[in-house]
Amino acid sequence: MNEARIAVVGAGQIGRRHIEEISKNPGATISAIVDPMQGAAALARRVGRPLYDTLEACITADRPDGVVLATPNRLHVPQGLACIAAGIPVLIEKPLAHDLDEGERLVAAAEKVGARVLVGHHRLYSPLLRRTVEAVRAGILGRIVGVIGSAVFYKPDAYFDGPNTWRREPGAGPLLINMIHEIGNLRAMVGEIAAVQAVASNAVRGFPIEDTVAVTLRFVDGALGTFLLSDTAASARSWEQTSRENDAYPTYPDEDAYTILGTEGSLAVPSLRLKRYAKLESRSWFEPFACDTLPVERADPLAEQITHFVAVIRGEATPLVSARDGLQNLRVVDAIMRAARAGGTVEVPAG
Repeated sequence: MNEARIAVVGAGQIGRRHIEEISKNPGATISAIVDPMQGAAALARRVGRPLYDTLEACITADRPDGVVLATPNRLHVPQGLACIAAGIPVLIEKPLAHDLDEGERLVAAAEKVGARVLVGHHRLYSPLLRRTVEAVRAGILGRIVGVIGSAVFYKPDAYFDGPNTWRREPGAGPLLINMIHEIGNLRAMVGEIAAVQAVASNAVRGFPIEDTVAVTLRFVDGALGTFLLSDTAASARSWEQTSRENDAYPTYPDEDAYTILGTEGSLAVPSLRLKRYAKLESRSWFEPFACDTLPVERADPLAEQITHFVAVIRGEATPLVSARDGLQNLRVVDAIMRAARAGGTVEVPAG
């Protein structure tokens, strides 16, 4: 195989980002765009590729080597199943599915035939996240005690208007759109999540979905965490606005999205500012910290994800974020939703 021919399904914001990265990747090329909405035709003309109204029509007319699904959440499972049935490797944007039952169905279908399914938790390709995971696993923070996290930002009204009114409906709130990314981060940095508690509010926008959620987490190894999520908050304490990995967002290097807390030190992420006691044998809140910043070479996670997907298409790699990994992230978010509705603690099934 020379260039992997990849069809992109969905010509919205994230679909266009995938098209951009595929077009720049020396190992890949756009084979087609699939989107029935007005505006997709102009995009197809601009990139010089055919446009199809449906995924099935695309597969029938000109079978691609791989498919990227960048469609609304409720379409991920039926379109993912179509790719599995056709034997075509697929990158499914997060979340894997719009609800847990559908996610289970997709994973079962994929595992039955050994399908190559990659889930778009692209931050796992971030050098910042990888460096954080390396630091935690190397033990430089000591035993992990807890984590404090946030994803607080303000989505403009246009985000919910016009062809995007589906984002006002259940299954499209910030828990499934945004928090599921954070769950992937938290599982990578701290470990598997055993149980959650949560309280949610839609007081600002009044849509039938949450706009603000406060979450507490208990990890399998006993560490605890707190997380605040809001898409109505005028704040910069989110990954997008602190990581400097996406030029679409203004960035604030003085802010962080996470602080990982250990018995010997703490690490702010994604700035990678490290505080450790200069003399571990005399640890005390009366003693000063030695402060440092961990070095890292930056790269665009979405670009790295496409490179990995090309390797998956060619059979040279197994998915870094498999369908089952995506399902476990969905299980945690589902537990948060149930905890917010009913109160109390909800246990998270193991993967």
